[in-house]
Amino acid sequence: MAKRALVTGSSSGIGEATVRLFRSHGWDVLAVARREDRLAALADETGATWFRADVTSDDDMAALRAHVESTGPLHALVNNAGGAFGLDSVETGSIDDWQRMFDVNVLGTKRALSALLPSLRRGADEAGSGDIVTITSIAGHIAYENGGGYNAAKFAQHAVVAALRLELNGEPLRVIEIAPGMVKTDFSLVRFAGDQERADAVYAGVEAPLTADDIAEAVVHAVELPPHVNLDLVTVKPVAQAQPYKLARGPLSTR
Repeated sequence: MAKRALVTGSSSGIGEATVRLFRSHGWDVLAVARREDRLAALADETGATWFRADVTSDDDMAALRAHVESTGPLHALVNNAGGAFGLDSVETGSIDDWQRMFDVNVLGTKRALSALLPSLRRGADEAGSGDIVTITSIAGHIAYENGGGYNAAKFAQHAVVAALRLELNGEPLRVIEIAPGMVKTDFSLVRFAGDQERADAVYAGVEAPLTADDIAEAVVHAVELPPHVNLDLVTVKPVAQAQPYKLARGPLSTR
């Protein structure tokens, strides 16, 4: 029997790439996101199944839990749904943006964990182990100017993962955090409310920013390691990025 993974935020970017890679490795995959048209197209392309759910909705997550429990055990959960909104100072940042970031990054992860841990335990009983992978960010480890809201949300998400790892100690469930740096997806386009010029400027001149496929590789690699090996925290950055706030623009060359 093939193992089954569930990936939230799978209608684009890292989530979409992770669904594709899991499928290419022979996993059954349940793709979860808000955009039904994107999910249906991804399912047609890859053979994944899909379920429309918003991680910020209690009702949607209750429906997802019922669907998963009725269709078999779960062996891996990838908490990928998240995002940044705005790039403003702590003083001037929008409370609405901060609330959105906490709801999707922090409470969305909590909702998914509460809804799906019973199915992960069933999967672990069947297969001998199970995996919880959460995509955070280097912004959850190092603060930077005008990123206070996103920093705060991702620091909190990192704390949720760390506490969960302690709480699940003694169970055959690995808790894995993957913290990407600069990844060229639609992340900045969403952050800047569709301002393409401003989003493009984030990546201008950066040699080889990470791609969604790079992060998907880290996710699937971590999950497919021998079950006694846990990659607690994986930080993934392009070579051009030393910290969130220190980025080389232009060709990389030795001095």
